[in-house]
Amino acid sequence: MGFPTPRLALIVLAALCLIPTLAVAGPRTTVPLTTWTFAKGDAQTAQAPAFDDRAWEAVRLPHTYNAADGADGGGYYRGPAWYRTHLVVPPLKVGQRAFLEFDGAALVSEAWVNGHPVGRHAGGYAGFRFDVSDRIVPGANLVAVRVDNASHKDVAPLGGDFTVFGGLYRPVRLVVTDAIHVDMLDHGGPGVYATPSAVSADGADLSVLVRVRNDQAGPARVAVRSRLLDAEGKTVATLSGLVEVAPGAVTPMTLATRIAAPRLWRGRADPYLYRLVTSVGDDTVTVPVGFRSIAVDPARGFLLNGQPYGVHGVNLFHSGQPTEGLAVRDAEIDADFAILRDLGATGLRFVHFQHPRRAYENADRDGFLVWTEIPLNSVADDGPAFAENAAEQLRELIRQNYNHPSVVTWGLANELYRSDAATAKLLSGLQAVAKAEDSSRPTVLADCCKPETDPQALHTDLIGQNRYFGWYDGKPEDIGPWVEAVHAKSPDRPLAISEYGAGASVLQQEDPPRRPVAKSRWHPEQYQALFHETYWRVLRDKPWLWGTFVWVGFDLASDGRDEGDRPGINDKGLVTYDRKVRKDAYYWYRANWTTAPMAYITSRRAVVRDTPAVTVKVYANVPSVSLRLNGRDLGSAPVVDHVATWPVTLAPGVNRLVVEGGGARDAVTWTLVAKP
Repeated sequence: MGFPTPRLALIVLAALCLIPTLAVAGPRTTVPLTTWTFAKGDAQTAQAPAFDDRAWEAVRLPHTYNAADGADGGGYYRGPAWYRTHLVVPPLKVGQRAFLEFDGAALVSEAWVNGHPVGRHAGGYAGFRFDVSDRIVPGANLVAVRVDNASHKDVAPLGGDFTVFGGLYRPVRLVVTDAIHVDMLDHGGPGVYATPSAVSADGADLSVLVRVRNDQAGPARVAVRSRLLDAEGKTVATLSGLVEVAPGAVTPMTLATRIAAPRLWRGRADPYLYRLVTSVGDDTVTVPVGFRSIAVDPARGFLLNGQPYGVHGVNLFHSGQPTEGLAVRDAEIDADFAILRDLGATGLRFVHFQHPRRAYENADRDGFLVWTEIPLNSVADDGPAFAENAAEQLRELIRQNYNHPSVVTWGLANELYRSDAATAKLLSGLQAVAKAEDSSRPTVLADCCKPETDPQALHTDLIGQNRYFGWYDGKPEDIGPWVEAVHAKSPDRPLAISEYGAGASVLQQEDPPRRPVAKSRWHPEQYQALFHETYWRVLRDKPWLWGTFVWVGFDLASDGRDEGDRPGINDKGLVTYDRKVRKDAYYWYRANWTTAPMAYITSRRAVVRDTPAVTVKVYANVPSVSLRLNGRDLGSAPVVDHVATWPVTLAPGVNRLVVEGGGARDAVTWTLVAKP
C-alpha cells in the first residue's frame, strides 16, 4: 500500500492560484486549502461545478465574513455564505482514502465535492471531517462549502454575551491516508488516546487506545506500534501488538505499559511534555503526553501531583484583531499566550466554546491549567435534537482535546438562566456523556444569577460561580461575606469563582473615580483597578477556592452591548481588544502573580491634570520603591500588599515621574494645566 511520491502529490489550485505547500507526515499527505472564492448570502446552485463564481471575492483562510459589523453595536449579519475552491488530484492508489478536514466553521456547514453532497456539520467551534474518497476524481475537482451562522434552534449556542461570527475561520485541508489507518472519523479526534494513571515521580501506568480502521475490501491483520518519546526525542518506551479488523470496520485496540520515573508535568513550574508516536500499518499519528495527577479537594483546593496548586488566571475568549472576528492565526494566538505568561496566570478558562488547536498546544507547553467548555450558554431548547447536538459537541470537545495534559476539567454549560426539569435532564445527560468519554477529569458548571443552593449546580463534579458585586449590583466588598457564606453552606462542595470583573476604557480617565454604572458610557480605567484590588485581596486568601478567573483577559466583541467608549465591545478585559494596551488592572495582577522585579505607575493615561495635589500609586512586587519628580528625590516608600503611594504636588506644565527599586523601574509624564 504505497503512497504518492512528492512529484505526484496533490496540487491545489484555488482561484487560479497555485498553492505549492505540501505537508507529508509518514504516509499521510496533507494539503492546506487556503485560497477560495467567497460570497455572502445564499446561492441555490453554488455547489455545481458549472456555477460561475468569477464575480466572487477571492479570500484566504482563515476568514470571517462579519468581523466588522459584529463589533460595532449596530446589529450584524447572521445568515449563509458560500466558499468555493478548485483542486487537481492525481490518481489515488487502490484503497487510499481522502478526507476534507475542517478545524472549525461557524455555525452549520454543508460541503459538496463536484456537486455531490459529502457531509453536514452542526456546531461552530469543533473540528470535523468528511470522507470524500468516493467523490474525488483524478484531475480537476470542485469543493463548495455553505456556512450559516444564523441561530438554529437545535444547535448550541442559542444565547450568550458574545458575537457569533461566521465563516471558514480556521484552516481547511485535504488529507489522504492508506486504506488501513488510524480512524479519521472519530468525532474529529486523533483516533489515539493516551491515559496516564497511578502517576508519581517513581512511575506511572500508560494506557493507549488506538482506533484502527480498515477500508480495504477484505479483513486485515494490522500491526499497531506506539513509541513514547521524551522532549529530546529519545524513545522511553515501545508498545506494540496485532489486531484483526474486518472490512469496513473500526476496531479499538489498547496497549499498556509502566513508565519508570517519568518527568512530571508540573504546570507553570515545569510543563514537561512527551510525544506518543503511533503507527497503524504505514499510517502515523502523534499526540502529546503529560504525566500528572489532578484532584480537587473542598478544603485544600486544586491538587496537582498531590500538592495544592494555586489556579488563578483569566477567562480567555478566542478572538483576534477588530477586523478579524474569529479568523485568528497561530502567530496571534502565540502573542496572546506571551501576554498571559507575562501576566503570571496559572489557569485559563477557555470560554465559551472549543478553542483552536494552537491554544491547547500552547497551554500544554506553557503549563497553564485549562477549563474548556461547550457553547451551552444562557439558553437551551427543550427538544431532543438540541440535547443530542450538545452531547455531540461535548464528545467532539473531549475526543479532540483528550490528550492535552493542560486540560483539567470539562465545562458542560455557562449561566443557564432556567433551572427546571428540562435543564436538569439536559445537564444530567451531558454529565453521563462526559463520564463515558473520560472518567479521569471532573466536569464543571459555571453558574450565576440563582441561589447557590439551586439544584442545577449539583449535576457536575465541580462548580464555578460568576459574580460581579460592585459592577452589576452591590459593592466590591460584598464578595468576601458572600463567598464565605457559600462555603459555610456547602463546605464539602469544591468551589471556584469562574468570573468576576468590571469594565474599563483606556480612553476614560478619572482619578479618583466615581462608581460607574455597569451599562453606561462611562467606564473609567481607575475603577476597574480598584475593583480588582478589592476582589483579589479577598479571593487569594481562600485556599478552598480551587480556581479564580478574571472576566476577561482581552476585551471581546459583543455586538449587543452599548457601553464604555464605544458600542459592540465588552470592555472588562485586562488588555484592550486590539492588544495594544495593558490596563492598570493587568499590572495589579502582574505585581501579585510574578516574581521578576516590576513597578508600575497607575493612572498613567490620565496625562492631563487640572489639580496639582495628586496621589501617585505604584503597583510593585519589590520591598520598596523610590520616587523622583522632575529630578527631585521624594524618597522611598514601602510596598505594602503590592502598593506604594506618595502625596505629590505637581508643578505647572510638564511633570516627569520616575519610580525605581529592587531592580524595577517605571516612568510617566503628566501635564498640569490651569483650570479654565
